[in-house]
Amino acid sequence: MSTESKCLSFLTNMKYLLKGKVLLANVLPVFTAYWLALHFSGARFMDHLGLFLLTMAGSTLVISGALMLNNWYESDLDKKMERTSNRPTVTGAFPLNAVLWAGIITTIIGLSVMMFTTLEAAVYSFLGWFFYVVLYTFWSKRKYTLNTVIGSISGAFTPLIGWAVITPADHIVPIALFYLLFIWQIPHTLAIAIKRLEDYTRAGVPMLPVVRGIDATIRQVFIYVIALLPFPFILIGSLGWGFFAFTFALTLGWIVLAAMGLKPGDKKGWAQMNLRYSIIYLFLVLSAMVVITSLVG
Repeated sequence: MSTESKCLSFLTNMKYLLKGKVLLANVLPVFTAYWLALHFSGARFMDHLGLFLLTMAGSTLVISGALMLNNWYESDLDKKMERTSNRPTVTGAFPLNAVLWAGIITTIIGLSVMMFTTLEAAVYSFLGWFFYVVLYTFWSKRKYTLNTVIGSISGAFTPLIGWAVITPADHIVPIALFYLLFIWQIPHTLAIAIKRLEDYTRAGVPMLPVVRGIDATIRQVFIYVIALLPFPFILIGSLGWGFFAFTFALTLGWIVLAAMGLKPGDKKGWAQMNLRYSIIYLFLVLSAMVVITSLVG
């Protein structure tokens, strides 16, 4: 194998190890909240460029460390699932012991870097890591359907990290973002569980559709999507009516799509549509927050 092929193979394996889309979905809220904190505190981006680089590097390392440890611990489950069959912990491209140590070292370095920002941001980074690795991966995923909720708490800490680097996260905006990320992850994850029902059943993971069935899971998705409705109302005073109208319309669109699953039809196709919409929804909402504050600022 040529050097170029080896390099490409390594990068591909790293993408699977770090769950590329998952990593991005966790880092994006960190950046968004950091940007919003600058706006609402009246600070200038260029005056805190070094702090920004530390924040993005530290948070990315902590999240990466958590994802590595998740892959290390779940390698036995991943071998039984088609969705995860390309991960290097399954194919043997990366030795399990190496992944374990890489996850530990990356986490330590990431938390150390975050200590050079603020103590509050470092604490949120640790809590996000702890909920994902210890409470989700090690404790609840193989035992309880509640694992989805616990994992969602982990991801909800990401905007608190970005905000707390600039100013304490006792503002309505980071609190609302915590709420958004927590609620959003549950219907997003349940849609994946329906789409990959055979995988989770084969691996024996007690996801909600495995334990309670697809119809019960769809009802939960519908309820949690409705629970997103308060989010745009909470931020009217901070981001204005334009943001409210945009986010409210996006949320109504998701509610309509989620409601379609309550009728007879192709449930796997419905899950795929909801999964795609959830990703677009989060990206558009976070992007709108950045764009609106950029225009106003």
